[in-house]
Amino acid sequence: MTITHLGVVSLPVSDQERARDFYVDVLGFELLRQNAMGPGSQWIQVVPKGGQTSITLVTWFDSMPAGSLQGLVLHTDDLDAEVAALIGKGVDVPGGVQDAEWGRFAVFSDPDGNRLVLRGRPPRA
Repeated sequence: MTITHLGVVSLPVSDQERARDFYVDVLGFELLRQNAMGPGSQWIQVVPKGGQTSITLVTWFDSMPAGSLQGLVLHTDDLDAEVAALIGKGVDVPGGVQDAEWGRFAVFSDPDGNRLVLRGRPPRA
């Protein structure tokens, strides 16, 4: 097999434009594409700056209700600063920055309740 990376991850939301605003304005993602797909539906695709894998904000999968995604892991080089910025933008980060044997992380949710994990650099061996 010659699979090289993930291309797009579908993230279930209830309001695509509200979700777009959260991922772009709060998390700092770039809007890669926004196109109409038919009546009442859009293809909205966002990507972390410099990222290979993007997220499409979906409303059309019956088996993926809004808020059902749990544990999508995002990486940052400065976890403490990013968590402070999230809190400053009104995002609830219950537990704040947490330490584990495998690294430091913080958990928060998007407006639909999809739980995201923000992970800092892994500890040096």
